[in-house]
Amino acid sequence: MNASTLSLCTSFVVGVAAGAGFVLFYDANTSCFRSRATGITPVRRHSLSASKGKSSVAAAVNDEIVAEQFTRNVQFFGIEAQRKVADAFVVVIGLGGVGSHCAHMLLRSGVSKLRLVDFDLVSVSSLNRHALATRSDVGTSKAECLKSHFEKIYPEAQIEAKVMLYERSREELLLGGHPDFVVDCIDNVETKVDLLAACVRRNIQVIACGGAGAKCDPTRIRLVDIAESAVDPLARAVRHRLKREYRIETGIWVLLSTEKPKCDLVSVESSDSMMADYQILPNFRIRTIPVFGALPAIFGMACAAHVVTHLAGKTFDPEPVLRMQKKQFETQLDRLRDREDARGSQSSSVAVDVEVSFLNRLPTHCPLQDSILPQPSPGILRSSSVQYFRLRRTSYTLSKMFGMPVVRGHKHLCRVKECGGIPLVYA
Repeated sequence: MNASTLSLCTSFVVGVAAGAGFVLFYDANTSCFRSRATGITPVRRHSLSASKGKSSVAAAVNDEIVAEQFTRNVQFFGIEAQRKVADAFVVVIGLGGVGSHCAHMLLRSGVSKLRLVDFDLVSVSSLNRHALATRSDVGTSKAECLKSHFEKIYPEAQIEAKVMLYERSREELLLGGHPDFVVDCIDNVETKVDLLAACVRRNIQVIACGGAGAKCDPTRIRLVDIAESAVDPLARAVRHRLKREYRIETGIWVLLSTEKPKCDLVSVESSDSMMADYQILPNFRIRTIPVFGALPAIFGMACAAHVVTHLAGKTFDPEPVLRMQKKQFETQLDRLRDREDARGSQSSSVAVDVEVSFLNRLPTHCPLQDSILPQPSPGILRSSSVQYFRLRRTSYTLSKMFGMPVVRGHKHLCRVKECGGIPLVYA
């Protein structure tokens, strides 16, 4: 070997060593930066398949990939709160449009142990609302379908798929293992009632989902106690059954929409033999409801947000659902008129000697020129804002709901006037 060749080989070896040293130095600095940003110190890099079956808490500490995957969650909740989420065990029952999106977001939020329960199969018609199913998944069970996709998203998580219908006899099988939360995405009233009653009896936190079919307005979705679930047909039926059969009247969170259904159930007119080909269980789903896929997805995401924030200890206060029917408005107005008649002429301003509370939807076009209350600023009276009025003797209080400021007027006499067909109370 001549001198020039030896010199060239030496230069090559030196260059490779220098490059390897630079890569190691850069990787060490990058890992140190991640640990400062997330609060998680990666110890070593695992292959994705090697760490499967381990708890997410251990993986978050030891696996750099997992630490990077949940960096934004740690930045939002904090490391200790994210550990609580990672160490949680959640059961999702019903994996259709709502349940699939809920389970999907729970997984992406770092929940390390999920039990997925559904007896149904993926159909072509369910692809418009299912979170992850594709045409190649048609004919497979919804639980196994989600499990196969979840293993690609978060291999370290423990996913348990149960292809069965919830029944009282299967309570221990499906609710055993001390789950931290249960998400009820069932669309059958009887099964829903049995599940919620079992969760209350076992002292398991649970959230029930109302009907998402035949609706399209995402701004009407609310999270309420089951005692307030009077505007959703499915939730209302569940509330009545729980009260009648189990004496349960409150203490269960319900996600519902105050929107009225846009269309009715669709009956399938065919022979009994043809209907049997489409049914997973006998006499199940004889009629179907039209579904706009965006609403079940939003329902599922909202359920996941409620569960994750509770697990992390970072709960939020939902907006109240305060809605009165036209008959209730008319009743309050009639009672106030009767009291005015008993005290004097309706045409004169008389004091109201009782406390009257009711809701009123106040449009901006209502004439207020007769009002003796000083004109409020434009921001006070907003179109379609829900107002809460409380009348007392010689006092007027207007309390804007949904976090809006409270406005107190001067002490004036109160009277009632109808505006646009809606009872309007003003001073």
